[in-house]
Amino acid sequence: MQILSRITLIVLTLLSFCQAQEKPYNVLMILVDDLRPTLGVYGDKAAISPNIDQWSKNAMVFERAYSNQAVCVASRYNLLLGSRSTSTGLYDFGRAFREFYPDATTLPELYKNNGYYTAAIGKVFHVGHNTYNDDQSWSVNHWHDKVIEYAAKDHNKETREEALFANKSWEYANQLEKGSAWEKLDVADDAYADGRVATEAIARMDNLKASKQAFFLAVGFARPHLPFTVPKKYWDLYDQEELPFPSIQNNPKNAPSWAVKRDGEISQYAQVPSAKDSDPFPPALTKTLIHGYYAGVSYVDAQIGKVLKHLQRTGLDKNTIVVIWGDHGYLLGEMGMWTKHVNYELANRIPLLIKHPAMQKTGHSEELIETVDIYPTLAAMSGLDLKEAKQPIDGISYASMLLSGNGSARETVYHCFPRDGKLGRAIRDKDYRLISWQNFQGTEDPQYELYHYNNGLVETENIWREDHPAFIKLKGVLSAQPKPLPMRPASKPRKH
Repeated sequence: MQILSRITLIVLTLLSFCQAQEKPYNVLMILVDDLRPTLGVYGDKAAISPNIDQWSKNAMVFERAYSNQAVCVASRYNLLLGSRSTSTGLYDFGRAFREFYPDATTLPELYKNNGYYTAAIGKVFHVGHNTYNDDQSWSVNHWHDKVIEYAAKDHNKETREEALFANKSWEYANQLEKGSAWEKLDVADDAYADGRVATEAIARMDNLKASKQAFFLAVGFARPHLPFTVPKKYWDLYDQEELPFPSIQNNPKNAPSWAVKRDGEISQYAQVPSAKDSDPFPPALTKTLIHGYYAGVSYVDAQIGKVLKHLQRTGLDKNTIVVIWGDHGYLLGEMGMWTKHVNYELANRIPLLIKHPAMQKTGHSEELIETVDIYPTLAAMSGLDLKEAKQPIDGISYASMLLSGNGSARETVYHCFPRDGKLGRAIRDKDYRLISWQNFQGTEDPQYELYHYNNGLVETENIWREDHPAFIKLKGVLSAQPKPLPMRPASKPRKH
């Protein structure tokens, strides 16, 4: 009876909010590429992020939010489909989700089907590496801009990463030179894509204010993704010698070889040596890369600030749900690793901030939450029916918790990453992370990693043993998860 009473209370609470609101709430979803919680609001004392910090004072800041897979393409499918990678088999680039789920209803499409204007500006779906936008999700054409970009006047040759993000073939791209890992020119904000994305978002809001149509507006920013091509004034905000430097630059003790990484994305840039030549990187290079990342954080904070301030100037903020989401975490030399693509804490913990005009409580939440939870949470806050979705919905709604302070949350979160032909599936509770590695067919005995985070967020030693109480508990949670799907075959490249 207590459970039924609680469910009844949650339903009545949501209904009361929906009934009290005559006009549907708009949604402004801000997506940021490669942003770990390197923000002042998350306690990073080095980060200069005044715009998000100030705005967050009236939002819910999730301290324990996690991606479902630490790579751009999959994490965006997780968000926009509400489905974990293991439920869809969409782990990698070059897989068009509609080939496998033709009747899927993406999050923006759910709003579109319910009469909202839906639009994407900048990086929303991952575009590149034989992966494309989903036209069906949007009321108007996607307003696309670059992720890899250089503003130098003498930059006239396409680089390897530029070609891949332009959906040119790997064969062609691998023949090209590597681009610079950074650029610090005395240029205006709109010399790079994020400045132009902010300008377009502002113009779009003015049009929407005039039209009075309910909207779902997705605005995607590229920085602090590599390369760290950011106007000089953002580099100048920082003293490089005062930025945090990784104290642990070696792999966790007893970690299996396939669980860790070197090279990869970071080595696709000209100044960066391969691990066989330098592991870890020279201190001067490490400091410059960290400096570039923080400069990218401040640059994107300024662009997001422009959008949020204009939302307030138009008065649209009084009727708009706002979500700020980082697609996955990021490694800045910790354990000798860079970027993402692993199952460890810093690659998977994300910033997630949500503001609803009718929220009764704001502040910081220690509740665990996954990316896939955003889909049902927004749907519930907007009174939209999830039955329309034909893809697996793995998320749970946090709408009641956000609106009234009541409602259940997760005790654990789940994420995965495939490496070297194996799939690593992870369960994280508030103290431990268990990772189970097995081939996709499930025909080999799993091998495990278990980490305790009592001494910080960098993994130092795999403490797994068969009789460890945390292993027994988290193994039970993992065993209750659906069997993971194998990786989907690559889609045929589209013709330009």
